[in-house]
Amino acid sequence: MEGQKEAELSATGAWIVGAVPEQTVRTVLSASVQHSSPAQMHGDVSVELAWWRSKAQASMFTPSTSSPGDWSADEDALRLSAFFDACHDDSDQAEELRDTVMALVPSDAEEGLFVATARKADPFSALAYALGPDGTLRLPGRFGDFLLDAGQVRAQLPSVEETLALTGIPRHDAIERIHAWMTGLGDDPAHNADELLDGPLRVLRHAARTGQGVAGQVRWY
Repeated sequence: MEGQKEAELSATGAWIVGAVPEQTVRTVLSASVQHSSPAQMHGDVSVELAWWRSKAQASMFTPSTSSPGDWSADEDALRLSAFFDACHDDSDQAEELRDTVMALVPSDAEEGLFVATARKADPFSALAYALGPDGTLRLPGRFGDFLLDAGQVRAQLPSVEETLALTGIPRHDAIERIHAWMTGLGDDPAHNADELLDGPLRVLRHAARTGQGVAGQVRWY
């Protein structure tokens, strides 16, 4: 964890969501199940989730005094960020699976590919802060990491649409919270917060129409 945090200080966080051919997903899932072991998460997840729910409606950032329009992270934001990091499976097996899947995602997929990057910040964490715990848990997988076959894509699409297809005040509030995370914990004031909501949903809709699976990955570069 300490090494990951040190890396984040000078690294770029990325959240990648891409359509993957159905047969490829089935092959990868079958192989991963045969060689899988239970993923370990640090700390008490239920305790941290309960704490997050108790703080979900409050802002975890204060306006920056040195950069108007940006934000500074409070202690609660640092705790939430540490919780997200603890939920990320960084085992060798998980990293190998991510590399395998990433090699199968077409780099020119247009509708079938979404990539969000941020300097010093994890874009999925910014989205999770904006959505709150209940909204985040309605998304597939585990805190940004998932691999769905075509049937799972179709089954989970309604929940993802309910969570991400925000309009009006809820969307405005989500955009503001994404901006707070990206500037208070990251260094990316020019991020596209709208695309962080729209991009993943676009990929899942495309995959549902074309009978493909979808992979999601949180990475640091």
